[in-house]
Amino acid sequence: MRTEFEFTLPKGYVGSDGQLHRHGTMRLATARDEIEPLRDRTIDGPDDPYLTILVLARVITELGTLPDVGVEEVEGLFAADLAFLQDLYGIINFGDQADVAALQESVLPADTQFDDDAGFEDDASVSDAVANPDTDDAALTDEREADDAASSAAAPRPRRARVEEVVSSARE
Repeated sequence: MRTEFEFTLPKGYVGSDGQLHRHGTMRLATARDEIEPLRDRTIDGPDDPYLTILVLARVITELGTLPDVGVEEVEGLFAADLAFLQDLYGIINFGDQADVAALQESVLPADTQFDDDAGFEDDASVSDAVANPDTDDAALTDEREADDAASSAAAPRPRRARVEEVVSSARE
């Protein structure tokens, strides 16, 4: 049974040093991963939007070269990356794990290859953007917009499924 899934964020997390981190790993969630955040006194219940941040911080095991991935890093993600990670979480924990590749392909540039068994084979533009955060972002943005326009006409982006949370009836 596969318990860890590699991913590449659509935008990427920009660390405090300015480095871009896009490639990471998410593991399957345990019951504890969903229950423990509900015990946090700042959480108002299972519908609290911040619950997603706490759960994702528990299940993302790697993100680029960051030594640890915690709440601050998940809070610092761009909205598109957070939405992608919510979708990924829902698929690997509650859906058909075969859909992981389709989700990933829907947010990556067309020339980035995904190998379901081995992970990702990044093209030079994606690798260069991660290795060299000072790369000309305008050129990469223009390339991505052209790729997005071409891929959106070919295949619609999958709709985001709601992430299910465990409701604690014994909550104080």
